[in-house]
Amino acid sequence: MSAFSVSRRVVVTASFVTAALLAAGTLSAQEARPRARDIGLVVGIFEPGTNNAITDVGEVKVGHTTVIRGDDIRSGVTAVIPAPGNLYTHPIPAWIHVGNGYGKLIGETQVREFGEIETPILLTCTLCVWSAANALKEWVYTQPGMGEHTVNPIVGETNDARVNNMWADPIQRDEVFAALAKARGGEVEEGSVGAGTGTQAFGWKGGIGTSSRVLPESLGGYTVGVLVQTNYGGIMSINGAPVGRELGTYAFKDATLPQNADREDGSIMVVVATDAPLSELGLSRLSMRAMLGLGRTGSYASNGSGDYVIAFSTNPTVRKPRFSSEPVATTVLVNDALSPLFAATAEATVEAVYNAILKATTVSSSRGELKAVPIDAVREILEKYNALNWDESF
Repeated sequence: MSAFSVSRRVVVTASFVTAALLAAGTLSAQEARPRARDIGLVVGIFEPGTNNAITDVGEVKVGHTTVIRGDDIRSGVTAVIPAPGNLYTHPIPAWIHVGNGYGKLIGETQVREFGEIETPILLTCTLCVWSAANALKEWVYTQPGMGEHTVNPIVGETNDARVNNMWADPIQRDEVFAALAKARGGEVEEGSVGAGTGTQAFGWKGGIGTSSRVLPESLGGYTVGVLVQTNYGGIMSINGAPVGRELGTYAFKDATLPQNADREDGSIMVVVATDAPLSELGLSRLSMRAMLGLGRTGSYASNGSGDYVIAFSTNPTVRKPRFSSEPVATTVLVNDALSPLFAATAEATVEAVYNAILKATTVSSSRGELKAVPIDAVREILEKYNALNWDESF
């Protein structure tokens, strides 16, 4: 524990975060906020999965630990477990795309060397990555079948310092182990939870968001799921409606401010899962399409934004053992079959961002405040620009 740490640690599960923050006066009075489709905000042409979440893919699981402590700790950790079993002895194909490399993503070079991931994925705050990685390493060694091997923990981050004292290194072993223990399939909590507790989006409160797409059987029937940790800026656009401009919150609004101080740099972590049988090359191509989706929301990947995409396949036909003296056969889609997956990835990324923004609740601390975007005002803007209920016009 660092010199900045406080002896009394409080770990708040995602299900209790709303009540805890309301009691602390850090949330708006509105406890239930909508997802995109709840207000008629339909993105793209493909249908979402059952939960409209990354957990619609294979056996992907997600867990959050939210940490609210004192007047300056507003942070957390989100764990994504890509597949069952020991990921070290049986890694899965993966890739990491760097859209803009201003960040601290642990484990990136080995993933790009081997085209595989061998641990769960953690998302947390910028200065928490090393402690979180150390805890994830310890957790991996508790899994059946592990020996004395090196492991390559995957830990991404965004900077939540607007409301969180990340120099206190608030994410430690207990928080990481709790998030991994709570990881489940099904619905995923979004907004100001886990790694999204203290993050923003376009100057408003952001956080964790997720979405999925299921291709029709004629296009393979595969599922793509996306989870985002938003903390970036730009000029917010929702289904083409200039929401940021209409709300008066957008980068470079006041060009006279010193060093363009009205811009929002921040970062974003995007996790893309699919059950399509893809190699690391196919996943590298898939991961780039998430950045296209990010651009549709109004991001221009600013200088100070760390924009990363972690993509993996859960299809059992492409999962190989780490050790084998004989060649191992895999079955992968050819390049010509990937275009529907590219489109699905872009769509799910866009909707995941919208869900993060709409579900997020106001968070404040002694360091500052991030306000939730006003739902009614957003809805009025979307109605003005005919950006709602696109599925009814097919």
